[in-house]
Amino acid sequence: MSNDNPPADGEFVDGNPAGVPIEENIKSRATWTRFLFMVICCFLVSIAGFVGTFVVVLGFLWVLFTGETNRQIQQVGQSLASYIYQIVRYLTFNTEERPFPLGGDWPSGGSE
Repeated sequence: MSNDNPPADGEFVDGNPAGVPIEENIKSRATWTRFLFMVICCFLVSIAGFVGTFVVVLGFLWVLFTGETNRQIQQVGQSLASYIYQIVRYLTFNTEERPFPLGGDWPSGGSE
C-alpha cells in the first residue's frame, strides 16, 4: 500500500481496523456539539441576511432622497458583512472560533 492510495476495506492502519475513526467521530460529543452550533449559525445567518436586506434598502432610499451616502448605514452594513463572513468561516470549518453570540464578539463597523 502506498501513501497515495487509501487502505483497502478491512485493512489495518496504524494498528486500528479501517472504519474505527468514523465510529469515534459519530460517538464524539464534540462533533455533535459542533453540529448544534452549526444549526444555530444557519439560523443566525438567515436573520443577518434579512437585516442586511433592510440595511440595503434603507441605504438606497437614503441616497435616493438625499443624494449622499450615510456613514452610519455604511458602518452597520460593514459590521453585518463581517458578521456573516465570520459565520461562513465557522460553517465551512475554516475557523473554530464561534461567532457572536456563541462565543465571539460582534465585529466592528470600521473597514477591515
